Amino acid sequence: MRALERLYRRRVPLDDLATPELVRSLAAVSLETGRQVGVLAHRSGQVDYVIVGDAAKLMLPDIGRLRAAVGRFRGLRLVHTHLRGESLTRDDLVDLVRLRLDLVVAVQLAPGGEPRSLVYAFNVPADEGNPPYREVGPLPIGQAQLDVGRLMGDLEAEFARRARAREVAAEDGRAILVHVGDKSKGAGASREADESMRELRELARTAGTEVADCIVQLREQVDPKFVLGRGKLEDVVIRAIELDAGVLVFDRELSPAQASAIAKHTDLRVIDRSQLILDIFAQRAESRDGKLQVELAQLKYAMPRLTQKDDSLSRLTGGIGGRGPGETKLEIGRRRAKDRVTHLERQLKELAKQRAQRRRRRARHGIPVVAIVGYTNAGKSTLLNALTGAAVLAEDKLFATLDTRSRILRCGWAGWGEREVVMTDTVGFIRNLPKDLFAAFRATFEEAADADLLLHVVDASDAASDDHVRTVIDVLEDLELSHLPRLVVCSKVDLATPAQRSMLGRAHPDAVFVSAMDRETIRPLLAQMARELAEKWRLSAKGPEVEPASGETQPPF
Repeated sequence: MRALERLYRRRVPLDDLATPELVRSLAAVSLETGRQVGVLAHRSGQVDYVIVGDAAKLMLPDIGRLRAAVGRFRGLRLVHTHLRGESLTRDDLVDLVRLRLDLVVAVQLAPGGEPRSLVYAFNVPADEGNPPYREVGPLPIGQAQLDVGRLMGDLEAEFARRARAREVAAEDGRAILVHVGDKSKGAGASREADESMRELRELARTAGTEVADCIVQLREQVDPKFVLGRGKLEDVVIRAIELDAGVLVFDRELSPAQASAIAKHTDLRVIDRSQLILDIFAQRAESRDGKLQVELAQLKYAMPRLTQKDDSLSRLTGGIGGRGPGETKLEIGRRRAKDRVTHLERQLKELAKQRAQRRRRRARHGIPVVAIVGYTNAGKSTLLNALTGAAVLAEDKLFATLDTRSRILRCGWAGWGEREVVMTDTVGFIRNLPKDLFAAFRATFEEAADADLLLHVVDASDAASDDHVRTVIDVLEDLELSHLPRLVVCSKVDLATPAQRSMLGRAHPDAVFVSAMDRETIRPLLAQMARELAEKWRLSAKGPEVEPASGETQPPF
């Protein structure tokens, strides 16, 4: 212990890797203990930490936050011993890159315990195909000379220059997407991983994040702590440094413990698929109803994760019955979150009553309702605009619109008199929709529950259209809407290949193929809708009974 304490009194000049005295002291303690011993030395020359590991590795302490300026390193270098004379290990290089250390120096010991040589590594700007570090040595103890101060100054200037010159296309920075699949599924696992990562990439783009890389790992079972294996996670850390990525996006819902463990191990921001979808909803919600639903879902998602915060602090309260430790920060956070959830649920119930009143008014007038449902980005809003002449936002993004939109479609020009139809656009479905978000938006689908007809929009140009159809059908069953009449509408046929159109035609013989860009393709859809709604119009109290024109088997267009 006294020998270890004396290491704190050593000085490490900025114009050298390590002094002979420090090297001899580290070697002597390692020989005595049979363990790796190291110091973290500051650029000022002072030893900030003395670390004792085992025979194979060191565990570095928590050394605080990164330096704030662009391109700056930690300002600390690690000098430690290697008992078996080995070179820098993978752990050494991961610590160098992940913690942004100035240098990692290994003192290689001979079998007798005397220092034999030095090997060191430092960070360099990453180029494609090259690691983000440079390793030098081994060098004999007397020949290992390096002006550390000058090297760090040059490197920090180069890192800062590259950071300023790098163009970041997305407003929320760069991210690496991670998918962990089930190897037991065989060839199906690779196909599922490709489709899942394609969708996750679109979600990230919609959220405003630039995708720097995609990592896929197939495992027999998910690692309970890190999801990925520890070695693969270290590869991801190095890759993130190479690509200047600050976010890891996992294509699954992480438990609070998993998210916390991965974030601590990587020093990167970690989000899962549910959190990414919630972020998109928070950006896209415009109506008061939508904003309340998103906030409710976010609170329910965050409440179990409050346990990962520091709950050791408490505040004192005064008065009778108030003396003592009081509430911890965790308890206060939970209580306020629960109060806010109760408040939001009460407001959403009031808004649901208002929507029900509007639906009853429409029902009294006998106006049929057609709800447009489908997978996200299938073309629902574009179809609504083409049918009704509306100007609803339509973008080539997932969840471009979240709020329910209702517009009137007048069918007079279609040969059915002055008939009207209420066309309702609903929020898009997606596989594995976060359960809290599904529960919050369940009220939104009440519009579809009172519909006389569902238009199930399918993107004909999407290679995964079959999976998307199954997802929509499953969601409709969960919402207890599968009993409603459903008309399959294959959109974007102008972008689909003949093979895709043929496959959809065989899978859905009664489907209508349309392109919102070509109005002529919409006429068969209107004709089919009119046939489906004819009985509703007959029972309507307004207007004469509707009959097709003489000699016509369908309305004239």
